[in-house]
Amino acid sequence: MSVEAYGPSSQTLTFLDTEEAELLGADTQGSEFEFTDFTLPSQTQTQGQTQSQLDGQNGGLDDAVVKTSQLLAELNFEEDEEDTYYTKDLPLHACSYCGIQDPACVVYCNTSKKWFCNGRGNTSGSHIVNHLVRAKCKEVALHKDGPLGETVLECYNCGCRNAFLLGFIPAKADSVVVLLCRQPCASQSSLKDINWDSSQWQPLIQDRCFLSWLVKIPSEQEQLRARQITAQQINKLEELWKENPSATLEDLEKPGVDEEPQHVLLRYEDAYQYQNIFGPLVKLEADYDKKLKESQTQDNITVRWDLGLNKKRIAYFTLPKTDSGDMRLMQGDEICLRYKGDLAPLWKGIGHVIKVPDNYGDEIAIELRSSVGAPVEVPHNFQVDFVWKSTSFDRMQSALKTFAVDETSVSGYIYHKLLGHEVEDVLIKCQLPKRFTAQGLPDLNHSQVYAVKTVLQRPLSLIQGPPGTGKTVTSATIVYHLARQGNGPVLVCAPSNIAVDQLTEKIHQTGLKVVRLCAKSREAIDSPVSFLALHNQIRNMDSMPELQKLQQLKDETGELSSADEKRYRALKRTAERELLMNADVICCTCVGAGDPRLAKMQFRSILIDESTQATEPECMVPVVLGAKQLILVGDHCQLGPVVMCKKAAKAGLSQSLFERLVVLGIRPIRLQVQYRMHPALSAFPSNIFYEGSLQNGVTAADRIKKGFDFQWPQPDKPMFFYVTQGQEEIASSGTSYLNRTEAANVEKITTRLLKAGAKPDQIGIITPYEGQRSYLVQYMQFSGSLHTKLYQEVEIASVDAFQGREKDFIILSCVRANEHQGIGFLNDPRRLNVALTRARYGVIIVGNPKALSKQPLWNHLLNYYKEQKVLVEGPLNNLRESLMQFSKPRKLVNTINPGARFMSTAMYDAREALIPGSAYDRSSTGRPASMYFQTHDQIGMIGAGPNPMAALNIPIPFNLVMPPIPPPGYLGQTNGPAAGRGALKGKAGRGGRQRNRGVGNHGSGQGNMASSQASQDMVSQSGPLTQGFISMSQPSQMSQPGLSQPELSQDSYLGDEFKSQIDVALSQDSTYQGERAYQHGGVPGLSQY
Repeated sequence: MSVEAYGPSSQTLTFLDTEEAELLGADTQGSEFEFTDFTLPSQTQTQGQTQSQLDGQNGGLDDAVVKTSQLLAELNFEEDEEDTYYTKDLPLHACSYCGIQDPACVVYCNTSKKWFCNGRGNTSGSHIVNHLVRAKCKEVALHKDGPLGETVLECYNCGCRNAFLLGFIPAKADSVVVLLCRQPCASQSSLKDINWDSSQWQPLIQDRCFLSWLVKIPSEQEQLRARQITAQQINKLEELWKENPSATLEDLEKPGVDEEPQHVLLRYEDAYQYQNIFGPLVKLEADYDKKLKESQTQDNITVRWDLGLNKKRIAYFTLPKTDSGDMRLMQGDEICLRYKGDLAPLWKGIGHVIKVPDNYGDEIAIELRSSVGAPVEVPHNFQVDFVWKSTSFDRMQSALKTFAVDETSVSGYIYHKLLGHEVEDVLIKCQLPKRFTAQGLPDLNHSQVYAVKTVLQRPLSLIQGPPGTGKTVTSATIVYHLARQGNGPVLVCAPSNIAVDQLTEKIHQTGLKVVRLCAKSREAIDSPVSFLALHNQIRNMDSMPELQKLQQLKDETGELSSADEKRYRALKRTAERELLMNADVICCTCVGAGDPRLAKMQFRSILIDESTQATEPECMVPVVLGAKQLILVGDHCQLGPVVMCKKAAKAGLSQSLFERLVVLGIRPIRLQVQYRMHPALSAFPSNIFYEGSLQNGVTAADRIKKGFDFQWPQPDKPMFFYVTQGQEEIASSGTSYLNRTEAANVEKITTRLLKAGAKPDQIGIITPYEGQRSYLVQYMQFSGSLHTKLYQEVEIASVDAFQGREKDFIILSCVRANEHQGIGFLNDPRRLNVALTRARYGVIIVGNPKALSKQPLWNHLLNYYKEQKVLVEGPLNNLRESLMQFSKPRKLVNTINPGARFMSTAMYDAREALIPGSAYDRSSTGRPASMYFQTHDQIGMIGAGPNPMAALNIPIPFNLVMPPIPPPGYLGQTNGPAAGRGALKGKAGRGGRQRNRGVGNHGSGQGNMASSQASQDMVSQSGPLTQGFISMSQPSQMSQPGLSQPELSQDSYLGDEFKSQIDVALSQDSTYQGERAYQHGGVPGLSQY
């Protein structure tokens, strides 16, 4: 009998059903491979053969048995060999990750001098692409023994070697393939002569994998025999290579290689523990930031010199496209410019950035501090260094220290509240104003009046301001009333200069004396409130004539004699102190509050706007200046703080103080009337993100533009989703994406809007990816049918850049469209919320519904657009409804934090742990708790692995996203169970702080678990908030560990008493009768548990 009949034994072929596969982060790459290695005879053949052989001679069977046992022996031998696989000497060209060594399958990275294969292994992209992206390398070469020989991949036209830019055009004679770069070569018109059709251009890397005709993809067999390496190991290995290029996978096992910082907690014993946890995270971020800035040094820069109006030298230059996603250049940053050539003496000068790349050009401009000896005649041979300043990080560390050491830094009440201790609520006795509206500001609506009234009487309050609800007006009104109480100046802060300027302007309208304190490096930068800036107010002080004379002299001559300079500084300091002491309100950024000029001052009342965009230590900088009354304003359903270092973000630095306080059970007062969007536009965000509580302060008639002639698919609904079937491509930086089909559609839509009468500055184009942003800027200016000037005035930016702002029309380009990759950080519900709520008159989304609909939240959005009959396709002048079908949206529920809609209350690395019997568990027997599956990490780098949410069959009531279940032992060890607000005070001492050791001790002395088996199953898994568990004996009642519900007392968890009291009202103000409704089972959508 032929060996063929046995084929590969069925054990070696395991087929994952697709849902399972998505859960495990596996890639079943059916279509990409032709399995030429083996054949599987059909059953009938096999049976036929066996039958005839049986009939023929019995001896044959014995032979077959002998043969088979020989085969089995060989197979065993192969398995033994597999153990020694790692130690065998691999050839130099073996893949540095997995060891695959077929010359046709490997690619050489010219920068890191290592070889990688084109197989995916256990990751979502091929190993070579994974490496190029992680190590920010771009140039590759093929192996000399491969089918195409030793070739460096480069553009046929310009010689560009960036693998992410390269693509090919099949020439008319099929045997020829021409490699061209995406821009500018493939988009040039001159190609038509050589009869190449540039519309046929396709990238060499598709679905994060080199095309198989270029680099063979190793067979499934080869990949299974190779070393198995996970995406996590790959990341760690790449980090190691930065320090030690010859490191191997074995080095990862060495102790001390990868120590994770301690994760942030929800409650802290005292301010020392608080400092000990946040201090190292701030240091991590600072070190990362420093490394980033210092690695950005660039040579051979060409400079264009100019003279500013203030007689200071300005240098203009462009930086070759670095990874601008990483390098956030801001106005006011310091840059050091050095001259290295021989046409003039060596020189270096330091300057502040006064212009950053924008639609008008990629030039950067810096204003030099002193222009002495600047080689202004020479344009070439300059070097640019970024000067890293530790100021902001030093101030955060110093604030953490002050909080721990200095009793007077905050009031006792605020101290305990911030650390999460149980404190009796207190009211501030104050004279409430008769009229709440402040002079010079618009009248307040009912929810704004409620907010102002409540805040004035409380020592600590949170105000949640959804988009367009008049957060700035409310904040300005509160500040106005606080300043009128006469308790010294009020300190007003926000994380960004733009937010501070906006609020300063509003407060100034009330007639209060406002001082805007700027960083010294930003004094030259113009802003709408420059006239209120401290340095400008000093210039206009009539009370100090001597200072004015010296100032005039300094302006005219540029320098003062040393005696004069000394006198000038002394006078200036006196003047500053006088102005600050006499101000009603002082406005600055959070980090700016650490300015030495404020060091001696104490502020009783402090308001922090946009506090959800600041990290916790950043918020602490103003807080420790004596806060007795603290008001945090923000919206945790919009974007959080930006943390560059993934390690620090993962440990929880990217969670704002506002969010932590919400989880601790301090209810934000929500503003409820929005004045920005057309009612049709606010419906979806209101229902999904704000429990439907947003009311419209504008009518549809208010939001119809006069003389604007644009055909919306549904005239009364100014929105549509334009179905686009393009493919995503990796952008030239390797760390971002672009989508050319979408870019072309965005240009068509923009042109239609402009022709219909929209002004260019009323249109905003939002795209989450830097790659798409820069492609769009170029594409619109080169390919748009109208004048380039018009397109330049249309703002194209990331979601983050649009936060806090509005436009009349918003076009959202989603970019993602792929089989394996998921949708990256479009996954973040807060990003979607911000993108959808920027527009006043109309929203147009351009995207690929097939890729997007796999994610529950986008599935909701697409279904909503379909119901409204605004999911459309076809040419723009003849749009028709799309017939695409989506799965019915499941109810969205946040299993961890049912009250908190879209809050990601805790940021762990987003791998969910599967706990037996939990809501995620899809097997009947329960899976081991150590099993992880990959999901996109929330910080927003390009994700590896498909999106797991699509595969979970969880009941999801409405309005909710799911922050991941924390990995085992996340908070439990140091934190003890939280005595939620409902718990009896005596029960768990102050804030329930007993240590929690071992596994069976989850109740921490508050009664035993209903079934001992439950505690065995649970592994010490603690939710972000409370540590009690629901008994496992009632799996029907929401067997989800760690519901973080402040409203649930610890006791209600124990035994079988679990009533469905989950309080949805976390983010509502206290007028909401949540508890009462629940006792009577009165809240729909939760009772099904």
